[in-house]
Amino acid sequence: MCFIIVLLLILYIGYRSYQYLYPLPDINPRGKYVLISGCDTGFGHTLAIELDKKGFNVFATVYNDENEALLKSKLSSNATVFCLDITKPTQIEAAYKIVRDKTDTLHALVNNAGVDQDGLIDWVTLDFMRKMMEVNFFGHVAMTKTFLPLLIVKRDSRVINLCSVAGYLAAPSMSSYCASKFALESFSDCLRREMHPWGLHVSIIEPGYMRTPIIEGHVEAMRKIWDSLPTDTKDRWGRDYFNNLLDKRSNNLFIHFAENPIRVVQSIQHAVINTKPSIRYRPGWQSSFIFFPLSMIPAWITDLMMDKLRGRSLIPAGVSKQLM
Repeated sequence: MCFIIVLLLILYIGYRSYQYLYPLPDINPRGKYVLISGCDTGFGHTLAIELDKKGFNVFATVYNDENEALLKSKLSSNATVFCLDITKPTQIEAAYKIVRDKTDTLHALVNNAGVDQDGLIDWVTLDFMRKMMEVNFFGHVAMTKTFLPLLIVKRDSRVINLCSVAGYLAAPSMSSYCASKFALESFSDCLRREMHPWGLHVSIIEPGYMRTPIIEGHVEAMRKIWDSLPTDTKDRWGRDYFNNLLDKRSNNLFIHFAENPIRVVQSIQHAVINTKPSIRYRPGWQSSFIFFPLSMIPAWITDLMMDKLRGRSLIPAGVSKQLM
């Protein structure tokens, strides 16, 4: 068994070294159009700028209209910036018209828009979960279905979906976010297999914690959820348990060592530009060397390790009463 593991490791290192030394060529960006959602900040914002510099015709969408002028000022005259809420069918239809007026062919659709806010299953409402799914899953499904005819006009177009380590490894207090990302992962796999005859590439990006605005404000958001809970739910869990949960979030080792988001942007760029994009990208050490291996081992070991990695735990007040 050890011999097999060592052999596989050597083969993997050899393969990765070959990829590094002999990279596959990139496509010519001239005349190619790329649509990116969620360009207000973070990955989408940087990606739009980088692809514009490389010569792609970029359609960059923003959620907040106050961000439109700022992004326009950073892009060339070849780029088009407009507002889009991917949960609104009428706005997606309007986006299709904007794109269709300029081209009948899309080289790439980058489904990047997303939200990350969560709490314990016993704390969040069904409406809260539905909103998370609307943005992180159904919005991307709607975008993909709408723009698919423009993508499959020619072979070698691609769809790139911004997923997460939360799409293959579920963590406590992140049920809504994980569910939306697991759903997007499976949708991406189905899309890739169904559209194989058309030559459509589908790539999934699975980063860990990155230094972007999406990881900020988690503690304050959880405080608001706690404050809105009914008294019996608060009594069931207890203030001490809540404070301990906030402490874990504030001192999360992976958030503290969040990685440079340019790694994610580079992965998306490769998926857009390279002649042979990968099916999955796991940018950074967190996703590749910690979270993905954790997802592959027996579940009870993963449960134990995740509990230890999260720091000191307290039991809920209701459990303490049961044990008395």
